[in-house]
Amino acid sequence: MIAVVLAVFCGISEIPALWQAGAFCSEIFIRIFRCISMPIISLSVIVAISSCASDGHMRMIWKKTLLYTLSTTIAAATVAALLYVIISPANVISIISDAATTPAVQHGYLYHLLDTIPEDVLAAFIHHKVLSVLLISIITGICIRFIPDEEAKHIILKSFQGLHSIFLHVTRFIVLVLPIGMFGFICASIHESRTGIQMAEMGKYFLVIIAANILQGVVVLPLWLLIKGINPLKIFRGMFPALSVAFFSKSSTATLPVTMEMAENNLHIQRQTSRFVLPLCTAVNMNGCAAFIFTTVTYLMQNYGFSISPSSMILWIFIATIAAIGNAGVPMGCFMLSTSLLSSMGVPTHLMGIILPLYGVIDMVETALNVWSDACVVTAVDQYS
Repeated sequence: MIAVVLAVFCGISEIPALWQAGAFCSEIFIRIFRCISMPIISLSVIVAISSCASDGHMRMIWKKTLLYTLSTTIAAATVAALLYVIISPANVISIISDAATTPAVQHGYLYHLLDTIPEDVLAAFIHHKVLSVLLISIITGICIRFIPDEEAKHIILKSFQGLHSIFLHVTRFIVLVLPIGMFGFICASIHESRTGIQMAEMGKYFLVIIAANILQGVVVLPLWLLIKGINPLKIFRGMFPALSVAFFSKSSTATLPVTMEMAENNLHIQRQTSRFVLPLCTAVNMNGCAAFIFTTVTYLMQNYGFSISPSSMILWIFIATIAAIGNAGVPMGCFMLSTSLLSSMGVPTHLMGIILPLYGVIDMVETALNVWSDACVVTAVDQYS
């Protein structure tokens, strides 16, 4: 709250030194996000894919878990895309500086597709090519699973897990000083676009996210369970304590012990299935995050003059799905990952400062949806075990 008040004061003031302080703090955090985004995305995807058990009965379980996780996450991003088209939030910025908003050079779709294939591994990370990094990470994670030498596989996997832990701790340190970044984002945003902000349109942006989460949780996932012959009300009643903890804690990882207990005791999920599927879902099953990433990236790209075509929206449905998997374990992951994706593409991120104060509410809804989706997936997997 102190950061918000100071940012508003500095943003509307006529003192250049205060504007510069806000811009300086904003630039620091943009650079930090750019620095850690690619390693976090890459390591999270590699660890999530390569650490799954692959022998006998567990192979069938992890395949179904991955299939159900990808299908529900893609559905969540698709719901967000449809609502975005229906609600059509307009730009909130009408006066923006040319230096801050020059869109990237537009190329054909085939060029962008070709550009996802890097000429060398390091170039993808150095030049912040998100799609290339995701492609490399997915291939790496899959290939680790097929290393014949079990000792070598174990060493490589532990190495990636250790690096992943390092960057997660770095992220937690960043979260501790995030109010400084919040001050910078809000101050810079107010100063650069205070004459062009229309909060009614920003309200439509929030409506898209909240409505997408609610529709996914109340309509899409229950219908998916009914198709599989599972009673969604029974699952909801059994998992309600875990959903409550997820909503107020805003952490599906912290909720995991309660989630497993409710699944095993209330839903009678097999212990072997629960102890494997739920931790995996906590890492990769991010329905709410996919909806947030799609809506946020699309909205900010639209505000800053980037072309939003139907083909680009379809592409971003899949990017948001894969990026949500890369968000595994990161505190405030959706917000930070969206900011990192935007900054890596050269899109100004000042509007994220306006989103940040209300992100806590969004995060509560998203986390509850993620845990609800985990419960649906583990139940569907268990009936085939």
